[in-house]
Amino acid sequence: MASNRRQLPILVAGGGIGGIAAALALVRQGFDVKVLEQAAQLGEIGAGIQLGPNAFAAFDALGVGPQARARAVYTDEMVMHDALDETLVGRIPTGEAFRQRFGNPYAVIHRADVHQSLLEGAQQTDRIQVATGTCVQRIEQDDAGVTVIDAQGQAHRGAALIGADGVKSAVRRQYVADEPRVSGHVVYRAVIDRRDFPADLQWNAASIWVGPNCHLVHYPLRGGEQYNVVVTFHSREKEEWSVREGNREEVRSYFEGICARARQLIDLPKDWKRWATADREPIGQWTFGRATLLGDAAHPTLQYLAQGACMALEDAVTLGEALRAHDNELQPAFARYERSRIARTARVVLSAREMGRIFHAKGVERLVRNELWKGRSPERFYDAMEWLYGWTADTCLAD
Repeated sequence: MASNRRQLPILVAGGGIGGIAAALALVRQGFDVKVLEQAAQLGEIGAGIQLGPNAFAAFDALGVGPQARARAVYTDEMVMHDALDETLVGRIPTGEAFRQRFGNPYAVIHRADVHQSLLEGAQQTDRIQVATGTCVQRIEQDDAGVTVIDAQGQAHRGAALIGADGVKSAVRRQYVADEPRVSGHVVYRAVIDRRDFPADLQWNAASIWVGPNCHLVHYPLRGGEQYNVVVTFHSREKEEWSVREGNREEVRSYFEGICARARQLIDLPKDWKRWATADREPIGQWTFGRATLLGDAAHPTLQYLAQGACMALEDAVTLGEALRAHDNELQPAFARYERSRIARTARVVLSAREMGRIFHAKGVERLVRNELWKGRSPERFYDAMEWLYGWTADTCLAD
């Protein structure tokens, strides 16, 4: 399988965070890469995301640690309040003790800044070609390589294909053809300038207000000049997996019972983006011959662990490490990559679902949740996070 790997590039479907990270990992192993992106230009939509220490470990392994660190906002803590009565549920310091424990910081950042950091790394090499306006339609494989046919009928030839084309992946559709699991949870996101953000909530923290069937999140972006605002609720409607413009009146109708301090968040944005969220059931195979999946194409997850982008970055690094360990032999490297990622990413998908239930607890379950974390020491929180935040490139490969 390795005989022509230097003559043909590796194809990467998708030019988002996962796709560009994969391209960087492949180049670091000596491959040429062709990225197929369906949008007219590379970029990221969305707003802020949270980065655990595992994300920074991945940035460093991809050679873009300085760029990402320069754009991130480093929080002092993660803090949870009850949205009904303002009770402090839990506080997790993310300062020096946190960094010492996990070897890297916790931070918040705009999605576009993550993508730009990766893109800057890609632009430092001449081994990554990008074809924009290219929508993958079908994949053909033979003994010598992979051919991707796009929506215009053009053929793109490569030694292998990395399907990093997101939650509605065309690559996954061809090889897995499973249905999404629509959660019924709707997420509204917006970015607010600091001058318009309430002074009494301008905390240097990843902050969440948890309520019955809903929650609100806010944290600073871009040096504190902006704030990310995210609200989530269980929809009364039958939802389909989608993104569209939001409606302020809809948001207000789901948050009538929460405290005034948290409620002021929903009146801030002039424009909302509305995501009806979904994930998929974890699968035990995502490599099919010369094609393998990565990021949301492999393991789309709900947002409750704030790990979607982090998992895509980990995937990319692990793929590169598997290729290194197998002397760039594609077949055994793809198998090692898959074996190294299946259980971990499935745990994230399933844990995110459970965390959503905890955030949205009501009645007696709400009281139980609040008691669970009351008075818990930082060290106990860190112990609980070890499985997630303790990931490193040095230990990412399964035996």
